[in-house]
Amino acid sequence: MSEKKYHHEHADAAQPAPGLERLPPRPTVLDTAPSADPEARQAARARRDAEVRGVSSIAAMRDAVQSVSRTLPPLDAVPRVRIRDTRDFRRRAAAGSPFLIDGAAKRWPLCGMTPQALREEFGALPVRARVGDYIHTAFAPDRAMRDMSMLAYLELAAAGAEALPPYVGNLELRELNRFCHWPAWLEKPGPPRFWLGPAGTVTPLHCDYDDNLFAQVWGGKRIWLAPPHHDEFLYPREANALLFGSPFDPDAPDYERYPLARQAALVEVVVEAGDMLYVPAGWYHQVRSLAFSLSANRWSRAMPVVLEGKAAAPLVLECASRRDV
Repeated sequence: MSEKKYHHEHADAAQPAPGLERLPPRPTVLDTAPSADPEARQAARARRDAEVRGVSSIAAMRDAVQSVSRTLPPLDAVPRVRIRDTRDFRRRAAAGSPFLIDGAAKRWPLCGMTPQALREEFGALPVRARVGDYIHTAFAPDRAMRDMSMLAYLELAAAGAEALPPYVGNLELRELNRFCHWPAWLEKPGPPRFWLGPAGTVTPLHCDYDDNLFAQVWGGKRIWLAPPHHDEFLYPREANALLFGSPFDPDAPDYERYPLARQAALVEVVVEAGDMLYVPAGWYHQVRSLAFSLSANRWSRAMPVVLEGKAAAPLVLECASRRDV
């Protein structure tokens, strides 16, 4: 589930046919020019992100999330719960651990739509698919992407000619938004993102430092989770201030190459159609489709719930002060 803010995506095939609505533009040459200062761009972006979330800095927010994570009890299994209202959701979210919300999306019109209806009614919709080895290049600036129509994508996915199934991931599809009824649980939620693909599509292990509400529409997905402070065992690599990827694969663990990963407290959960999963900010997660699958998610653009109204909140300022010493 969750990767985001994939800038610098390049096509390896033709653009969609004339007449299709346009996808968000890819970066210009200036965005990737050698003369551009990537550190300055990252720093400017981190400042903007911190301002939006109302924190002193994203780095301080990360430190605070990890500090709280160290106080959490071990998670042996992801609990399956019912949520009455926003107050109930935020009370549970404030505890800082993931939970599965049973059947929260099952009444969405999109859940009642079939893949055939997607083909017939939205075949001309432009999509951007991840192709090639998008697992090992998941957080690289130059991974292969291909723009095409929804119909062309569905036919490509059905052909099964690729070693790794092509994956439409992290894409705004506004035409599908009206078939979703998101609860008003998150503060400052970002736009819905959609994830579509056959069995075997994977989003590799990573963490986002925004609270995440993930809805499974069709099919099922197996998701591995690990707490934020266990990044010390997961060999993280920074993609940006809010996104860190891990090369460790919980589905095929290589402990010879990543021996510290034995100490990571990974827990597995299967999210079925109609369910929602709350993934708190900073929790590592890896997502694999078990069948042809459609999912949607929204990230909050506010301070993580676990930091609100607690002794942890001052850490956001305290950690920033320590960095200035």
